[in-house]
Amino acid sequence: MKRLAKYCWFLLLTFVFQQLSFSQQCPVPVFPLDGQTVPVDVTISWTSVTGVSAYQLRIGTTPGGSEITPLTSTGLDTFYTYPPGLPENTEIFVSVFVFNVSQGNTLCYSYSFFTDSFTSPPPCNQMTFPANGSQDVSIQTVIGWSYSITATSYRISLGTVPGGTDLVDNAVVNGELVYNPVTDLPPDTEIFVSIIPENRLGPASSCPTFSFTTGPLATIPNCSLIIYPANLEFNVPISPRIRWSSVANADGYFVSIGTSPTQNDILNNADFRGLTETDVINFEPNRQYFITIIPYNSAGSAQSCTQTSFFTLLGCGPYFDTSGNLVDLSPPINFPESIGICDNGDTNISAIANGDNLADGYRWFFIPPAGREILMAEGPEFEVPEDGEYRLEIYNMVSGPSGTFECSNTQEFAVTRSGQAVVESTDVQLGVGVIDIVVNVSGIGDYEFSLDNPDGPYQNQNRFNALPIGEYRIFIRDRNGCGITDVLIQPDLTLEGFPKFFTPNGDGINDFWQFIPPITGGETMLETILIFDRYGTLLAQIDPNSSGWNGEYQGSPLPASDYWFLATTRDQEQLKGHFSLKR
Repeated sequence: MKRLAKYCWFLLLTFVFQQLSFSQQCPVPVFPLDGQTVPVDVTISWTSVTGVSAYQLRIGTTPGGSEITPLTSTGLDTFYTYPPGLPENTEIFVSVFVFNVSQGNTLCYSYSFFTDSFTSPPPCNQMTFPANGSQDVSIQTVIGWSYSITATSYRISLGTVPGGTDLVDNAVVNGELVYNPVTDLPPDTEIFVSIIPENRLGPASSCPTFSFTTGPLATIPNCSLIIYPANLEFNVPISPRIRWSSVANADGYFVSIGTSPTQNDILNNADFRGLTETDVINFEPNRQYFITIIPYNSAGSAQSCTQTSFFTLLGCGPYFDTSGNLVDLSPPINFPESIGICDNGDTNISAIANGDNLADGYRWFFIPPAGREILMAEGPEFEVPEDGEYRLEIYNMVSGPSGTFECSNTQEFAVTRSGQAVVESTDVQLGVGVIDIVVNVSGIGDYEFSLDNPDGPYQNQNRFNALPIGEYRIFIRDRNGCGITDVLIQPDLTLEGFPKFFTPNGDGINDFWQFIPPITGGETMLETILIFDRYGTLLAQIDPNSSGWNGEYQGSPLPASDYWFLATTRDQEQLKGHFSLKR
């Protein structure tokens, strides 16, 4: 009952913390879930959230406990595996925090799950330090090895012959992955190492023997101290010069940098021999990085050096992340460079009218011909006061290690007055079976033209060529939405009947020039038609009942130009005029 009451009190505190930090979005568990039973080597995972500088984890065997893992940062990783494996047949309590500078640590949730019991002895593992077969190892070296899942202790033996125990005989190591011999190892000697993981079901079997060879008498160097960036320093440039203190008798330094405490994905034991600084890499903005510096010499590497971390400065990008992806935190903007507002109409414009430019904030500026910009309004809608030059700025709020900042994008645009078109005149030219239509309009708008359909398609030109003879309605639309005007075109087919042009290009349309009899008569009253050039040269004589003139003279096509005709009626009346040959 006491344990239950304690647990309930812990859940109450968790709820209170969540309510107090309601402004910070929190992750939720992915695996394992509350009350679930899982293997001891489980990977704990949770959802990712925006605006977080780092996630932190605490693991224990009691509510709020931390005896398994004290408060530990995972950087921006949303998963964590306890390397040794969790204790068997145990209720495990997990607390997940988020961290940012403005609010510090925020406890998001706590819950518990259960681990399975061991079912077999642990597997064999590997010696990690010194590397198997390595030479010139310091006589003061420690022995390190990898975790063996389900192992609760390790037995280590050292000897000067394979399987020997003359240096260390079956020493038991609990809860550690290193063994520091009580006395220095013999110099210039091959040392044989046996590491046996064990748990309550017994020791691992048939594990290999490792070896290394010591060097002459020497001393392992001490750890170095980071000079820049300092531990937990903020606003570190994305191209910093990393510096650390010099260590006596160190030949060089192994430098590791990663985006989480357990992952060296930027640098992995990079060797800087004789150096105490480097501008090694371009980092990403808005991230936490973890760095470890290990001095070394011929005797070996410094032991148990402290890992530090730092936060890079705020930045919107674009920049490439560690996976090579281009990142840009500024919202994309899609807004026209010119806008028309209707004369005596609605002058309101919207940044999000077409579903574009979705962002956290909006600002509208007026750009006078001379002088500084003037902030006119904030928000997605803007009531335009007058014609002129303006600028739209959209921005998102981004949380980084030093707080919240803006990432913006901008577009300048011109505003002009617009209005509905006024039809001034129409020009209809008759061809052989076709007509050309030109609509002349006036107004302050930007206009486009459509044939017979107010919904389009629309074209920029006010001319429609080679249409079959008939009635047409032309629609004129203002591009700024200020209205549609239309005009009905009714060609007069009772005129002379002599086409104004023809186009002998072989497309089967308007390829011949010929007299068109009036619709009312149906029969031509002409006897002959003579065709002349501008100099009076007779080019062709055509029968009014034939297909007409093909635009050739003595078998050769004539150039585009104006030509003249002389037609004689049955009453010997002469009709004169000219027409155009177009190519």
